[in-house]
Amino acid sequence: MTEAVVDAGPLIHLAELGALDVLADLDVLRVADAVWEEVQKHQPTALQDAALKLQRLAPPAASAELLVLTQALLLDRGEVESLCVLEAYAQSWFLTDDAAARLAATQRGYQVHGTIGLLIRSVRRERRAANDVLQRLRKIPQQSTLHIRPALLQEILQGLEREWDLR
Repeated sequence: MTEAVVDAGPLIHLAELGALDVLADLDVLRVADAVWEEVQKHQPTALQDAALKLQRLAPPAASAELLVLTQALLLDRGEVESLCVLEAYAQSWFLTDDAAARLAATQRGYQVHGTIGLLIRSVRRERRAANDVLQRLRKIPQQSTLHIRPALLQEILQGLEREWDLR
């Protein structure tokens, strides 16, 4: 069973790219209240996808260690609440596109994936065609609010084209 705690970024960015279905094979997607509110504000259709097994949760209190870490990294309310939920469901993946939240999660030993990794995973799991994912990745700068350096995106695209033998 694959469970995940989801930050706002992947829900918003995958919806912008028309690719929320890459989350449909996850057994449960736990969404902290603050994240739910953020997605509701910026991309409400992401919360209405019937194929996603979304579960809205009030976050438990943060451990003292997590509280210090989130304050040091200046994480926003959504990321803090997500990490609190992740503490309660430690076997879950953490889905986020925020670099500081990713750092906090990996430092605490959690498995972290972002929008780009989820799209790539969909090819490896044969849920999407490689060409489709490459096309969506190329559209990130114009069609998504995901912030990624153009040179890094180009490097990712070239690596995937080689890996998937699509040159």
